[in-house]
Order: sequence, then structure tokens, then C-alpha cells
Amino acid sequence: MRRPQRRVAAKQSRLREADEIRLLDEWIDAGKPLPGTKPPPLPSKSAGPVAASGDGEHPEYGACKQFDELPLSQKTKDALRKAGYTEMSEIQRAALPHALCGRDVLGAAKTGSGKTLAFVIPVIEKLYRERWGPEDGVGCIILSPTNDLAGQIFEVIRKVGKFHNLSGGVIVGKRKGIEEEKARMNSLNILVCTPGRLVQHFNETANFDCSQLQMLVLDEADQILDHGFRSQVDAIISQIPRVRQTLLFSATQTKSVKDLARVSLKDPEYISVHEEARTATPDTLEQYAMIVPLEQKLNMLWSFIKRHLNSKTIVFLSSVKQVKFVFEIFKKLRPGIPLKCMHGRMKHEVQQAIVADFNETTSVLFSTDITARGLDIENVDWVVQVDCPESIDNYIHRVGRTARYNKKGKALMFLCPEEERMLEKLKATGSKIPIHIRKPKAEQLEQISQNIASVLVKFPNLQQLGKRAFVTYLKSVYLQKDKEVFDLSRFSSENFAAYAASLGLPVTPNIRFISHKKNVVKKDMDDIDMKQMKSSSKPEVIINPQVNRDLIEDDGDDDILCPKKPTADTNTDDGLDDILRPKESTTDTNTKREKVTELGRPLKKKKLKINVHRPMGTRVKYDDDGNAIPPLASVAEEVASEAVVHKDKISQRYAEMLREMREHDKEDKLQHNKSLREKKLQKKVKLKRKRQETETGSDEDSHSESDRGRNASSNGKKYFDSDDEGDDAVKDGDVLAQQEALALKLLSKMHS
Repeated sequence: MRRPQRRVAAKQSRLREADEIRLLDEWIDAGKPLPGTKPPPLPSKSAGPVAASGDGEHPEYGACKQFDELPLSQKTKDALRKAGYTEMSEIQRAALPHALCGRDVLGAAKTGSGKTLAFVIPVIEKLYRERWGPEDGVGCIILSPTNDLAGQIFEVIRKVGKFHNLSGGVIVGKRKGIEEEKARMNSLNILVCTPGRLVQHFNETANFDCSQLQMLVLDEADQILDHGFRSQVDAIISQIPRVRQTLLFSATQTKSVKDLARVSLKDPEYISVHEEARTATPDTLEQYAMIVPLEQKLNMLWSFIKRHLNSKTIVFLSSVKQVKFVFEIFKKLRPGIPLKCMHGRMKHEVQQAIVADFNETTSVLFSTDITARGLDIENVDWVVQVDCPESIDNYIHRVGRTARYNKKGKALMFLCPEEERMLEKLKATGSKIPIHIRKPKAEQLEQISQNIASVLVKFPNLQQLGKRAFVTYLKSVYLQKDKEVFDLSRFSSENFAAYAASLGLPVTPNIRFISHKKNVVKKDMDDIDMKQMKSSSKPEVIINPQVNRDLIEDDGDDDILCPKKPTADTNTDDGLDDILRPKESTTDTNTKREKVTELGRPLKKKKLKINVHRPMGTRVKYDDDGNAIPPLASVAEEVASEAVVHKDKISQRYAEMLREMREHDKEDKLQHNKSLREKKLQKKVKLKRKRQETETGSDEDSHSESDRGRNASSNGKKYFDSDDEGDDAVKDGDVLAQQEALALKLLSKMHS
């Protein structure tokens, strides 16, 4: 009995879904907004939600304020209500009506304005109205530039699609678990991934089919369409159908026709809710900047943290090595607040744990730009940019980690005097960034350079990390494209030495990719091309021609600046901390590949053979009189004009060395004899003490001693109480007398 009841209930559920989908389609077609229209002013609060009526009359949904007023399925509305989403934000009011009716959308809004829901809801509703199921395969692909943002998007999908029968997955990280992913790829309806991992599955997963794809979503589209993901995005677009709905969202959206043509947008609706706003950043954000010398940045950062121990702070630095070094040093110095660090070299699971812990506790997070985009971290009080952002867009994304969803927040940026041009760009009228200048208070600045040096002495392994942090910072400045702001020629060697000292380093590390003119123009002027020096627009710094080799041959531990092309086998999306990697050239990458034969085998390069019978060139040289001289004759004369080997000097040097050696020998012998005499003296003292201890006053001992003396005298033997040196003198005297007697005897025989 239960099985027939279940069948009846399932059939009734399918019929209700079919009726709901029919009504939703009619409502969407009847009330869809005109192309290019913006949402009208918000309706009054007294007006309640308007639902679709059964008599065929459908209200326009372009003027609605709440989610219940949109033509959404009841399952989606229930999930939104349970998750706490009731009232729409500006970007949601503007984008959802156009996205629900199937139009391509190019959306731009301030950070923290709710862009994720603006594309998650259309994705779920589209697949629901198409009656999509696990057996239908991939229906939507959502691309994210970072692993953490992809995970955050998937969590929103789980909340909104809680009551729907849709399958989904997030594909991030390295190659761990890739075999399990391959087995389940074709059963996922919604796929959230990074571009590198998706290309990897296109290349390796058998029968991976996206031919029925309905929607493509690019979150943080400006970065995905940038040069760093160019080859990956092109590979993805070539594998998916051209007839589809495409949604692009970002805080700083691109309008490049070339970029939009690459993703095959069809009459897109450009929606920018802050285009006419007074500021490009949230209105509740207070923004400050300080002019801080390079060598004072760490002192200023330490002083700031010590004065804001009750604030949740994110500190942005340029490279992984800087993040590691500052985190380890400050952890040893103990500022009085928990410290955390996050960068692209960490595993995805570790990054997720750090973000979760940082959400719950008041602490300081040192990070690269991996956390600058999309991450929704709650209640961040301060965003401190120790290193200058590479662009205005990068600045907007960084400060967007605070003041989210109309909450208050503050941002502070340190700028070197050589980087003041960035401040002018931020304060320009078109940037719409209200930033205020603050002067650092010298009396509140704590000097910690000596403390850092002490830590490096105590922990030698941190000294090498400090050197790498020094070099990678200079590399980040050197590789920036905006030379109006980032120019190493503005920094002097004194700046570099002071910066190295502020990191606690005893010696300024060697900078391989630059060499200062004053260090070169001493004795090696003949080796420098004078034409290059005169034509150079930056006479203070000479770029080493071997810079590319140095950058590539640097150790693999270097974070940011080894120029590597993203491949399908590795997840290059973790490299967001490497914000300063060189952009790939726009030329066709096929021209850089090896030539391939018709059989698919690479052609072998032929070895060049030297022709030994080739004609030899001759060089004729003339003397002052105009007579031709043999080759190298002048050189031979110059060499022969002065003797190469000076025998007198060599013999004089050897004689001097022999004299010094003999003097040293005499000193050694005297020292050796002195030590021997001291040893003998010590031995004599020990013997005397021992004799005194053994002497007793008994009569028997005295008689035995006297008898012993008489026996000795009768035997003709003599005993002396002198020391060993006296005995040696007597023995030497007897031997000398015997030798003299023998010599006289021999002389007498010779005369006879």
C-alpha cells in the first residue's frame, strides 16, 4: 500500500511543479522590464508583496523591493526566508529582473553589496524551470578567481537551493581527490570552480560533457578576463556552447568590447548601481592615508597594532615572504593580540580554517591580495595597506573587506614619499574615493628595529626569511607596470640600506636585478655601453641585462615573481598573492610552441657544424710610420718591454721568509725548554714532599740508613743530594775527561 501512495504523491508533486513553472514563465514574459531600464524608486513600505494571481494578470516585477515579489519558485522563496534574506539590495533590484528573463547581465556594484545572490538566484531558477536533474549533467558553470571565493559562493548556493533537487559541487585546490572528481563531474548540475581546475578536467576527464550548458557566470569578472587567466578562459569558452545565458559581476567591471566579445555576450544589460553614486567605495567607510618612509613602515604598523588591540584588522602586504616574515617577527615580539597570516602558498583547507577562526575572534590577519576579493569576513574594523596597491581597482577591493552591508569601517594606507602619485590618482575626481591625509605622530611611534635584530640573532632561520622579504618587496615594485607610481630609480642606496636595517638585517642583501651607477662607474667603465647610458631616461639606475635570467633562476621558494604561465595541471588560481607577476603577452601562444610534423612529432633541431675550410679574415695593423706590422706584434712588444718574472724580488722574498721562520723556531725552542724545566721542577717538588712524609724517627730506620751509607762508601759509590741537573753535569764532566785522554793517546801514537 505504501508504494502506490508514494507514486501518487510523487505524481501530484510533479503536476504542481509543472503548473508552477507554467505560471512563472507566463509571469516572467508578461512583466519583464524593458531593455536598458533601471529600477524605479522604491515602493512604499505599506505596499505588501504581490503574488502571481491565477486569473492571468501578472504584475511587473521590475519595481519590487522584496524577494517575495519576484517571480520565484516557492522552494526558493522558502529557502531565502529561512536564510534571513527578505529585502533586496540595490544590485539585486537592478540585476534580478533582467537575469530572470534570460538576458545577459554585466553587473558592477560596490563591495559588500550582495552581488552573489544576484547571480545565484537566477541560476537556480533557470535550472528549476528547465526541470533539470542529476541525469542531465552540467547546467551551469560559475567561475571564481580564488578558492576561498568559490567556497563562499557554493555555501550561498546550498542555502538558496536547499529545497531544490539539484546537485552541485565546488572544484578547487590541487590534484588531491581528482579521481573522485572525475567520477562525479557529469552528475553535477551546478559547478563552482576556478578556471585552472576546469581546464584540467576538460583535458583529463573522459566524457566530460558541457554541450547542454544553460548558464555561465563569472564572479570578479574583471580579474578573470585579465591576462593572468587569458589562455584558460579561451580554452573554457571553446568547450561550451555559444547559445547560453552569461552573467558577469564585479566591483570594478570592465567595459572592454574585446573582453566582452571573448565570452560571447549577446546584447548585455550593463548595470552599475554606483555609477552615479558620490563615491566608488561604501559611504560608511572612513579612508585615511599616511606618508611613511620605507624604513619606518614596520615601526608604524607595530605602533598602530599596539593602539588598536581591541579591533579586528586585516593587514595587506605585497608578497608571501613579507607576510611570513612580519607575522613571525610580530609573533615573537608579542603585541598583545592574536595574530594570523594567510597567503596563496597555503592549502585550501588551511585557508578555510583561518578565515573561520578570524570570523569568530578579534585578531590581526596578515595577508596578501588573496583575501582582497569577494571574501565576506564579518565585522572587520580596520584595513591597513602597508604596501601600495597596484591600481585603483585593487585599492577598492582591499578596502571592501570592511564596511560591508552598510556597516561602518575604516581603512588606512601607508605610502612612501616616492609613491605619492598614487595618492593623487585616488583623490582625482573620476576615482570617487574620498581619502583623507593623516600625519604620523612622532611621539607615538615605537622603534622596534633593534628588537627585530635581537629576534633574528636568537632565531637565525628568520634572518634568511628577512632577506627574501627584502628582495621580494623590491621585485614587486620593479615589476609593476605603472611606472608613474612604482619606480625603483626614485629610491637611493641609502633607502635600501635603511629598509634592510628596519628589517633587522645586519647587511643589505644583494639585489641581483638592479645595479647602481655609482657602484659600476669606478674601474669598469670600459665594459659599459656609453650610448646606452646617455640615452637612458633613468640615469640613476642601470638595469642588469641578465634580469630575466635572474628572475627565472631564482629559488622556487620565491613567492611572487617567477613568471610562470598557468597550466591545466596546476591550480594557478592560488597565486592571487602574486599580484605582481608579469602579464602574458597578447601574441598568439601557438607561435611559441615547437614546430610539429604531420605525424605529431616535434622536429629535432639540427646541430650547426663549423666549416674548418672557411676563409679566415685577417687584420692588418700599421705602426706610426705607416708600415704594416704582423698581427699581435705590438702586443708582444708591450709584453716584452717589461719582465714578467722578477727573480731578484722572488729571492729577496724567500730570504725574508727564511729569516722569519728561523726567528719563529728560536722562540718555539725557548718556549719548549721553559715548559720542560717547569715540568722537572714540579716533579722534584713532588719527590721531596714524598720523602719528607716517609721519614720517621724510629731507631731502626736511622741505623739502616747509616749502614746503607757505610756500605755505599765502602763500595766507592758517592751519593749527592743535588738535583738532577747536578747529576747531569757530573756525568758530562766524566765523559769529557775520558774523551780528552783518548785524544792525547791517539796523538802520541801518531807522533811515534
